Amino acid sequence: MKKKRLIPVVLIKNGWVVQSNNFNRYKNIGHPIPTIKRLSNFCSDEIIIIDISKNDFYENRREDMNYNFREDIITILKEISQVIFMPVAIGGKIRNISDARLRIENGAEKIVVNTLCIENKKEIEKISKSFGSQAIIASIDYKKIDNNYYVVKNGDTILSLDPIKHAKNLVESGIGEIFLNSVDRDGLKIGYDLNFLKEFSEKIKIPVIGCGGAGEWEDMYKLSSETKCDGIAAANIFHHIEHSVYLAKEYLTKRTDQFRPPDFYNEI
Repeated sequence: MKKKRLIPVVLIKNGWVVQSNNFNRYKNIGHPIPTIKRLSNFCSDEIIIIDISKNDFYENRREDMNYNFREDIITILKEISQVIFMPVAIGGKIRNISDARLRIENGAEKIVVNTLCIENKKEIEKISKSFGSQAIIASIDYKKIDNNYYVVKNGDTILSLDPIKHAKNLVESGIGEIFLNSVDRDGLKIGYDLNFLKEFSEKIKIPVIGCGGAGEWEDMYKLSSETKCDGIAAANIFHHIEHSVYLAKEYLTKRTDQFRPPDFYNEI
């Protein structure tokens, strides 16, 4: 039986891990290296890292911790790849095949593309031919308005584009997986959008990762049991509970055999 994956999502803004709420409020919660190492040590199946910084390089200053250095996401990715032992997918500022190659050559197993999927599908085809569809995750952010669903670009621009039609076109372009994220539920801890995730995962014939709204382990169980999503993703909930991934897997494996047990990685 193919197991479902539990996937923490880590947002990085100007070199720091941040908590997001509705894509418009961010709270610094720590440095990425120890944060991601902790998530790796406690049995995550893989991790998705999204760089939401406006600039390619950023100055990190923390007078209380003597931080004062210039950094970029590739430097962070290199450091991460040296301290963790799970697949890493990384997104943010991937504008062409060169950006994709740079990330894969520096430790990413997969890349996550969002704006590029909307603006330049030809470049998606080039990346897929070079690295294989299994290396490309399309990130689709969406909102529900008057019982209709729309793709959202850059966190706040609503497009007249249906997420399911968009995803089907991306599959034809060589995408290997979809990361579907509800803007409406981001950071609110009200549960996943089960109805739409069920419809989406039944109509899209490649792996789907559901994200947006997880507030308790039961939400993750419902997503795994009531939809065909292959990946169960969340962000904020994993940052504020000690041993969070281990506890989530402990809960889930008591309810279902769809997940690897929390001690799986300690046995291999």
